[in-house]
Amino acid sequence: QVQLVESGGGLVQPGGSLTLSCTTSGFPFSESAMSWYRQAPGKGRELVAEITKYSSRTTYEESVKGRFTISRDNGAKTLALQMNSLKPEDTAVYYCNRAFALTLGGIAGVWGQGTQVTVSE
Repeated sequence: QVQLVESGGGLVQPGGSLTLSCTTSGFPFSESAMSWYRQAPGKGRELVAEITKYSSRTTYEESVKGRFTISRDNGAKTLALQMNSLKPEDTAVYYCNRAFALTLGGIAGVWGQGTQVTVSE
């Protein structure tokens, strides 16, 4: 049974930092390129960052380049997103899933509950 559990969100002031974590189980994590996605109120889900299965390459949505860092631990089957210099427009629910989940669907049709990030004074 596939499980994706996101955590680490919260309320932070502009310019602050957060680190999101995703704990996974039920699929071959080390063989899966993984991504972070986010969905802001009233908007569709969008790709934030992607990492290949052995961390050889990372890619980022243009607005988060230089501020966010995606990483993974294949032994622990976890995915992380370090977010610095946060802006109000980063406010969203953040999800982890396989790469290309927006077109292919979540792993085994599964999406986690996400973790809320709110950037506000």
